[in-house]
Amino acid sequence: MAMPLPLGRHEGGSTHPGRSATSPGKTGLWVFMAVVTMLFALLLFAYMMRMQLYDWHPLPLPWQLWLSTTLLAASSLALLVARLGVWRGRWGEVRVGMAVGGGFAIAFVACQGWAWQQLLEWDYGVAGNPANSFFYLFTALHGLHVLGGLIALGLTARRLRREGPAAGIAVQLCARYWHFLLAVWLVLFGTLGTLTPALARSICGGLLG
Repeated sequence: MAMPLPLGRHEGGSTHPGRSATSPGKTGLWVFMAVVTMLFALLLFAYMMRMQLYDWHPLPLPWQLWLSTTLLAASSLALLVARLGVWRGRWGEVRVGMAVGGGFAIAFVACQGWAWQQLLEWDYGVAGNPANSFFYLFTALHGLHVLGGLIALGLTARRLRREGPAAGIAVQLCARYWHFLLAVWLVLFGTLGTLTPALARSICGGLLG
């Protein structure tokens, strides 16, 4: 699932590189995000169902996760700066925003790995408990999508160097995907940090009732 997002191309009839994207690029991204949303929604539902069983033991969340959340938010903000730079025609801002956003995203992935290392030192391995398995599944799957986004970001940066304003649409699609990645992570992090078996039973009872 961690595939690079489609890089939309500038429509031939548009005079502004940030005004519109071709239907394939825009639609492809929306479809991809919808599929990823459904995937994580199903996993979250499975998480809520599984945590109601007797052998569920929550694992502590290391402080590195708070740092990684801040890094991903900074990355999304930097991509927002790049997106606004496209609209304003400030291509220096676009390049800086993309570079900074990519750097923060790499730091996010590294920080997630640091959190894994901390949990392993605390003896919370993948197979130690169902809660552990879900944690590693969620963070690994999300991390793969971030890595896929980094590939797309690198391709877009290369295209920006070659084509200039014609790559504006691809920059905006990258930014949109980055905001999506942040939203997904906030939901995952919030679920891991606040959802309890009692609350899961209440939610699942309401959904299934």
